[in-house]
Amino acid sequence: MRQGAAGRPRVRGLGLFSGGLDSQLAICVLRAQGIEMEGVVFQSPFFEVASAVKAAAALELPLQVADFTEDILRLVESPPHGFGSCLNPCVDCHARMLARAGELMRAGGFDFVSTGEVLGQRPMSQHRAALNLVAKDSGIREHLLRPLSALRLEPTPMELDGRVDRTRLLGLEGRSRKPQMALARQYGLTDYPSPAGGCKLTEPNYARRLKDLKAHEGLGERRLIELLRHGRHLRLPGGARVVVGRQKADNEAIRAAAGPQDILLRTPEVPGPSVLVWRGASAEDLRLALAICASFADHGGAADLLVRAVQRNRPPVEARVAPSDRAAFRDWML
Repeated sequence: MRQGAAGRPRVRGLGLFSGGLDSQLAICVLRAQGIEMEGVVFQSPFFEVASAVKAAAALELPLQVADFTEDILRLVESPPHGFGSCLNPCVDCHARMLARAGELMRAGGFDFVSTGEVLGQRPMSQHRAALNLVAKDSGIREHLLRPLSALRLEPTPMELDGRVDRTRLLGLEGRSRKPQMALARQYGLTDYPSPAGGCKLTEPNYARRLKDLKAHEGLGERRLIELLRHGRHLRLPGGARVVVGRQKADNEAIRAAAGPQDILLRTPEVPGPSVLVWRGASAEDLRLALAICASFADHGGAADLLVRAVQRNRPPVEARVAPSDRAAFRDWML
């Protein structure tokens, strides 16, 4: 057996680490009994890792960032256990993350994988049956530790053989955050995000956009998925998808996402949005897109605006277009 300080057995855990309060507390609880912890966060277009990176730095926690895009896209296409309230395959997503963490556990010589899950905190994905199902589907049931609710769950092999002291684990249960906030004060944790979870798939507006993309263009192009975070999205009567920038960051993302067959619209004479018309737009949809571009620009009531259309490897085309009332496009908004 590996030896740690003062001849004690050296135990190493790999913790799923989102950067939220629960994942931070799980690390602190295990570290408090001398277990060496590292973290892993799974990055995808639906989950940003900035909070995890920041929290890991504050905890001086070594953190692996693993790409999860192909895994989650396969689950969004066809989740074995279905979706939650939006387009979130939470049970299957958790199981797949744990399976991936299990691979890293074995490769890195860790003793177990831990999570910050709390029994009963999320009614759809953290009730007892869901936790058991996730453990089973992950393939690492015998190496899975949930330290915040361990006393409410069956003892794990790590607890039974003494690698983890069960008496120093917790028995949290339910949706109240008060116990976690008290623990945060105990461990000196003051900077942590709200408990929303950070996954875009749980947001109704985002999920609506993603469902539309899945139904029309499909999920095969990552650039289109990345673009769902930016701007206004419209589905025009002829089937074309149009993305209209709201601010500078949107405009930059729209221009970066444009493919060789897409059309970019701008208003060169006045400030206005970058507008992306995805490939294959009909002549009528393109006419509507020009009107949308003019209408969302700072036209100041002008009778018409110059709109420039650019497609890669082709000369720009310009037209003067009359702005419309933005309410005219409301029914096409996603």
